[in-house]
Amino acid sequence: MRLVLACVGRLKAGAERDLVTRYLERIRPAGRPLGFGACDMLEIAESAARRPEDRMAEEGAALLAAVPPGAGLIALDPRGRDVSSEDFAARMASDRDGGRPALAFVIGGADGLAPAVRTRADLLLSYGRATFPHQLVRVMLAEQIYRAVTILAGHPYHRA
Repeated sequence: MRLVLACVGRLKAGAERDLVTRYLERIRPAGRPLGFGACDMLEIAESAARRPEDRMAEEGAALLAAVPPGAGLIALDPRGRDVSSEDFAARMASDRDGGRPALAFVIGGADGLAPAVRTRADLLLSYGRATFPHQLVRVMLAEQIYRAVTILAGHPYHRA
């Protein structure tokens, strides 16, 4: 199963990019025996539209275009569900076992997700009601994808 992390905005060189890269690199060897491929990060350019609604629509269209055909879609949204790492791992396994060719994880831009992305998502995921910088959310999501793979592998990285 192909994994895709699609995000609006580009991470500059530095600690956040290093952490995201570290977790994404760990996913391939840990996930291969479980049927998961590498996790590709796709960075979508921020829209230059003047109105927030137009920015969300443009970014949303670009995010949806980055989602592989037939893929499951998990989108980060503050109105979404708070799920445990174990439930997140179970969701990934369910999509894999259900024959999905890919699973896409989406982080929108500063204005949020377009309604079209929220509607298309199979799961809206929230990291709580607090607002976090998008760079840190990307690190947190990459880490959770890696953690989910280690949970499914029975690896000691995850300890409840």
